[in-house]
Amino acid sequence: MGTVIRKTAGGGALSLYREKRRKARALTAFLAAALPAAALLSLGQGVMGVPPDWTVRIVAGKIAGIPSLYAGFPAGAAAVIWEIRLPRIICGLCIGAALGASGVIFQAILQNQLADPYTVGVSSGASFGASLAIFCNTVLAWHLPITPAALAFAGLTLAAVIFIAERGNGFQTTNLIMAGIIVSAFFQAGLSFLKMLSGENVSAIVFWLMGSLAGRDWKDAALLAFTLIPALTLAVVFSGSLNILSLGEREAQSLGMNAKRTRFLFLLLGACMTAVCVSVAGIIGFVGLVVPHLLRFSVSSDNRLLTPLAALLGAILLSAADMAVRLIGTGEIPVGVLTTLLGGPFFIWVFMKRKNGERV
Repeated sequence: MGTVIRKTAGGGALSLYREKRRKARALTAFLAAALPAAALLSLGQGVMGVPPDWTVRIVAGKIAGIPSLYAGFPAGAAAVIWEIRLPRIICGLCIGAALGASGVIFQAILQNQLADPYTVGVSSGASFGASLAIFCNTVLAWHLPITPAALAFAGLTLAAVIFIAERGNGFQTTNLIMAGIIVSAFFQAGLSFLKMLSGENVSAIVFWLMGSLAGRDWKDAALLAFTLIPALTLAVVFSGSLNILSLGEREAQSLGMNAKRTRFLFLLLGACMTAVCVSVAGIIGFVGLVVPHLLRFSVSSDNRLLTPLAALLGAILLSAADMAVRLIGTGEIPVGVLTTLLGGPFFIWVFMKRKNGERV
C-alpha cells in the first residue's frame, strides 16, 4: 500500500512538472512572437505617428538599401523611425531582457527573492562614473564620454566587492551582500558630493540617475547588442546550474559542482550585464525584481524555464513603458520613474498575495 502511495505521489509531482513545463514553453513562444509586434507598435508611436505599414517599409528599405520603398513618405518620417526610435527601442529591448535575466541570476545565487540586479552595488559605481563624466562635461568642460566612464567605475565596483567578500569569511552570499552595501555607501557619498559641486548643473546628473532611454543612438544600441545578447545566451544555456546553486553550497558540492566558482561566474555575468545597462540608460528600477517574481509565482520556479521567460517579458515590459513615457504629456518622463511608480505597488500586491512562501 505504501509503495502504491509513493508511486502515485511521484507520478503526480512529475505530471505537475510536465504541465508547468508545457505552460512555460507556450508562454515563451507567445512572448517571442509578441516581442517584434511590440517593437513595431512602439516604432509608430510618438509625436509623429507613423502607420505600421510605413514603419515596415522604412525599416526594410533602410536594411536592404532600397530608398524607393519609402520615397513617397512625408519628409522626416524615415529619419524619425531609423535614426531616433529604432535604436532607442533596441536599447530598451536589450536592457529589459538583461535586467529580467539578471534578476533571476541574483535571486538564485544570493538565495534571496528580494535581490535584484543592483544588489551588489554595481549600479552605484556606474552612477558615480556617469555623474563624474557629466560633472566634468558641464562644469569643467573636459568632454569626458559618459558610457565608458560608467562602465569603468562599474568594473571597479565589482572588483572591490569581490575583493572585500573574498577577504571576509570566504566567498559567501552574506559577504557579497555586505560588501555590496559597503561599496554602494561609499559611491553614494561621492555622488552626493558631486551633486553639491555641480550647482545649477545638477539637473543633468539627476535626470540621468532617473533612468532614461531618450537620446540613445546606434552606438549605444550596438554596444548593448554585442555585449548583452551573448551574455543572455550564456545565462539561458547554463541556467540549469542556478537550480543547483539554489539548493545551497553543501548540496551543490555533494552533487559535484564547484559552488564557489560557479557562483563567481554567475555573479560576474549578471554584474557585467547590469553594468552595461546602467552605463547606457541609468538606473531603471523594479524590472529585475518584479519580472522574476511575477513568473516564479505564476509559471514555475525552475530557472531553466524562468531565465528565458524573464528576458522576454522584461524586454516587452520595458519597451511598453518607454512607449508610454513618450506618449504621456508634452515633456518626456524618464522611464525609470514610470517603472518604479508602477513596479512598487505591483510588487507590494504580489508580496501580499503570498502566504508561507506560496501563492494564494
